[in-house]
Amino acid sequence: MLDGLLSAPILAFVVAVVAGLARFELRLPETLPPILSTFLLFAIGLKGGRSIGGAAPADLLGPLVAVILIGAVTPLIAFVVMRSFVRLGRADAAGVAAHYGAFSTVTFIVTVAVLEERGFTFEGLLAGLLAFDFIGIVVGLALARRTGPGSAAGGASEGLGSTLSRILRGRSIAYILSGLVIGALAGEARLAPVDPFFVGLFQGVLVLFLLEMGAIAAERLRAVAAVGPRLVGAAILLPIVNGTLGVGIGALIGLSTGGVLILAMLAASSSYIAAPAAVRIALPEADPALSITASLGITFPFNLMIGIPAFLWVATQVT
Repeated sequence: MLDGLLSAPILAFVVAVVAGLARFELRLPETLPPILSTFLLFAIGLKGGRSIGGAAPADLLGPLVAVILIGAVTPLIAFVVMRSFVRLGRADAAGVAAHYGAFSTVTFIVTVAVLEERGFTFEGLLAGLLAFDFIGIVVGLALARRTGPGSAAGGASEGLGSTLSRILRGRSIAYILSGLVIGALAGEARLAPVDPFFVGLFQGVLVLFLLEMGAIAAERLRAVAAVGPRLVGAAILLPIVNGTLGVGIGALIGLSTGGVLILAMLAASSSYIAAPAAVRIALPEADPALSITASLGITFPFNLMIGIPAFLWVATQVT
């Protein structure tokens, strides 16, 4: 576990969090984070496309079913925890559930970087499955519906179609899918000339990006006291429960150690990019402070500093 914590990207995140809490200014220039995130998402897409191009259709079935199952189950778990343990109202619980049903692309990128740094291989086709991020969001939003006409959350269902369209056409999915298509069509030999850029610079770009993410997470951590101890506890419990589910499913379908870890972290992660935009459109009555603070302020740092190294150890034991 200590090796995972000492990787350069995670150390950058931890240092930025500590510096942010101490009121040091580590935020990157405003125009830089979108460029860095574009690079990272497109590079991940290229890597996934390279693997998908050489994969048999049968190899895609197990991971595809696994991701769909995770996207359907994890928001249900989050909704039950938020209603019964945290005691949130239906709309707020559904909003949080949509965040925990979706995948964090940044957590995925860091997981890939840790695996590559430690010398683990993994099924590159898993990158393409990030496009199914919308399943958990839609399930979470559907949980906001009440039976009967005229309910407070009834309007959420009216926006599901447009919300789904926005998610699928959003930048995160678009960059990954573009990389997947290019990687699959170009193949290994034709991608070799761009490897020094997209592969060689990947870790350095990730370190810079996580400095920014650590500074943002520190800002959210300062708001933790306002959301209450029950939500804090739930934001730590959910990645443990959902990540364990991901480990079990990954081992069951025969993924490699790296593949099991990636599936575990997809399940354990919580979206703070796509989900907030979707919930804001389709479920405006949900309090965004609850979801963002839990997702970005608690679950994201927990996953990077504890979840990835812990679930990597678990993955080595079950594969």
